Amino acid sequence: MITDILTYFKNKKWFRDRIEHIEEIPPRHARYTTEDVKLPQPLSRYLKEHHIKLYTHQYEALKHVRNNENVIITTPTASGKTLSFTLPVLEDLTNNKQDTALYIYPTKALANDQLKSLLNIDKEYDLEIYPEKYDGDTPKSKRPEIKRKSRLVITNPYELHLILPWHKQWQRFFENIKYIIIDEAHQYRGVFGSNMAFLIRRLKRICKYYGSNPQFIISTATLANPVEFSEKLTGLKFKIVDNNGSPSGKKYFMFFNPYALESKKKPSIHQDTLKLFNTYLKNDLQTICFEISRKMAEVIALRAKDRLKSEKPELCNKITAYRAGYTVDERKKIEDDLKSGKIKGIVTTNALELGINIGSLDSVIISGYPGTLISTWQQAGRAGRRNQESIITMLAFENPLDQYFMKHPEVFFNKTHEHAIIDLNNQQILRGHLKCAAYEIPLKLGEIESFGFDDEGIVIDEISDLETEGIVKYKDNQWVYNDIELLKQDKSPNFEVNLSDVRSEPYKVFNDHKFLEEMSEKQAFREAHENAVLIHNGETYLVRKLDIQERRVYVKKKNLNYYTQALKEVDVKLLKKEKEENIGDIKLSYGSLNVTEKYDRYNTITFSKISSSKKLNLPPLNFKTKGFWFTIPYDIRQHLEETLVTSEKFKDVFMGCLQGVENVMLSVAPFHVMCDTYDLGGVTKNMHEDTLNATIFIYDGFEGGVGLTNKAYKLFKDIVKMSYELVRDCDCDNGCPACIYSSQQQSDDKHLNKEGTLIILKHLYEIISNN
Repeated sequence: MITDILTYFKNKKWFRDRIEHIEEIPPRHARYTTEDVKLPQPLSRYLKEHHIKLYTHQYEALKHVRNNENVIITTPTASGKTLSFTLPVLEDLTNNKQDTALYIYPTKALANDQLKSLLNIDKEYDLEIYPEKYDGDTPKSKRPEIKRKSRLVITNPYELHLILPWHKQWQRFFENIKYIIIDEAHQYRGVFGSNMAFLIRRLKRICKYYGSNPQFIISTATLANPVEFSEKLTGLKFKIVDNNGSPSGKKYFMFFNPYALESKKKPSIHQDTLKLFNTYLKNDLQTICFEISRKMAEVIALRAKDRLKSEKPELCNKITAYRAGYTVDERKKIEDDLKSGKIKGIVTTNALELGINIGSLDSVIISGYPGTLISTWQQAGRAGRRNQESIITMLAFENPLDQYFMKHPEVFFNKTHEHAIIDLNNQQILRGHLKCAAYEIPLKLGEIESFGFDDEGIVIDEISDLETEGIVKYKDNQWVYNDIELLKQDKSPNFEVNLSDVRSEPYKVFNDHKFLEEMSEKQAFREAHENAVLIHNGETYLVRKLDIQERRVYVKKKNLNYYTQALKEVDVKLLKKEKEENIGDIKLSYGSLNVTEKYDRYNTITFSKISSSKKLNLPPLNFKTKGFWFTIPYDIRQHLEETLVTSEKFKDVFMGCLQGVENVMLSVAPFHVMCDTYDLGGVTKNMHEDTLNATIFIYDGFEGGVGLTNKAYKLFKDIVKMSYELVRDCDCDNGCPACIYSSQQQSDDKHLNKEGTLIILKHLYEIISNN
């Protein structure tokens, strides 16, 4: 079936011209354990009645857990990771009727999915575990019974963060806790990951307070640094299980580029996605299509139905969208219909990327590179039953990274997965969790070191500052929470700590009196300044007022045919150089920076053209962070001055060339350190006061830094190489969104110069290649 459709594509010019590459991924045969597993009788019966034989990696995980070792399981999507960690937990809870276990999932949908299967096993085999989900949706009437009776509780980080101050109500559970399961752990990276690492340390303190010492089982997609990641996340040593024994059919991974051809009609990734989606459905391939936004998921599903009305009307009722915002019942019905085959085509956001059980499909469409290799392979893993062939199609946006992959598929398919970054030295994040910890249980001197896995004396410094400010008080050889104002209001500091952000208090967006969403301060300045067009759930709103003092945004719903784009000026000052190396004539440094970002104007854009540009009156955002910077050797500047023929002033041309280099590096760096493009910032100076040279800075876009540019500093040569190849291989003449234009679209690109950018990158590449 798959080979037929590939032949069809090759014979049709429209498809053939847009196919950049097809990678054949060979089938993988199952490898089962030959050991006698020796499980409790109810679990042996469960495996037998459901025709389950353990794969080698599942048995390996079971052995490690039985040996009282912490385990990280890192195998691909649909490899049976859930059984790998659930089987040892159920074995222990069956044999030891007091033991308890905590499952932590990043989303409520995953928690719901896991609960259903655990409830079925518990009831069918009379295990008396009483699994339950405990989160914001749990009815108040049901909560006391869960605390009293449940031996397996499923929750999410946000709920756990609020539970910990009430640990006395959970005394039975914490006294007997044997296992803590962290599933889909690759979601915990950057700011969220750093917050999660401190949350886990607070959880461990409470377990220790009640006399328990639980084992950790972590399940994650494939990472470049799984052991380092698991140890930073928990502060414990781990055994790794990564030798996958599960089967997979042959896969064809196709790179499809809507921008491969010059066309009078502007190419559209969304139109091409729609055409591919319908083609697969008409050829009887059950297909899931991943879209970048809720709005596009709905639009593609709707248009697919419209277009199939005349050609294949019987398919119209077998197509649906799926996204956040649907009710639990709506989602569950869609998931069940997909599993049973009633639904042939589904268009979704990354809501179905994670491990919700929907079975395996024939075809996956990924409309635009999702931002990380991990997400891409998670989505691709939705295709391919055990021995059945499947096809994955990734379409490219007209941005630098997507287009780079189209030209360099070998990098995509040969690259090890990204590093998941957790930074335990962010003082802002650490400070919040130390306050929470002291509120939960007084902090003792001997235990505070566990808050800094690789700290540099930062923990004791923060405790001292909190003591000086009167937030904690030292008495009886321990620090006791002492924030009088919050205690008067009967508030815990947990409500002040936002797990998804460094600066805790978010901006709230309101349409009249209806609350819409929360956003960080930087996002508010970027997307919700006065007269900005804000898009929420596919609807457009005009921002009437940004109230900085009250941290509120007031909007009005309007149908608008334009969008806005804020531009910023950045200034950076060097505070402390922590690392430095000379690579030929390039001086590469890393350290602490003071960054000032000022959003000073915005463009109104109609049909891809700037229709107006207006000033903004916003205060500058000032924060201390970490970053790397490098100087441009003087002979490169000299070569540019001699080579480039232009009517513009050389100072402007040179800045445009440097800006091009910065833009490209900001586009490709997320590929190496697994982050969103907005997690990084950059600034270019043709003569910086601290370096006395032309210098490019790349910095973490968060207060205190979260370790992203520390990893990028180590991978500097890889980032330069990819940047050079990207610009060199782009077919445009003068620069375009696929190469040197800003991926963040927040800088003024009027002096950009592709020829000069390429000259600089070529020189940099030659220097790093020879050193």
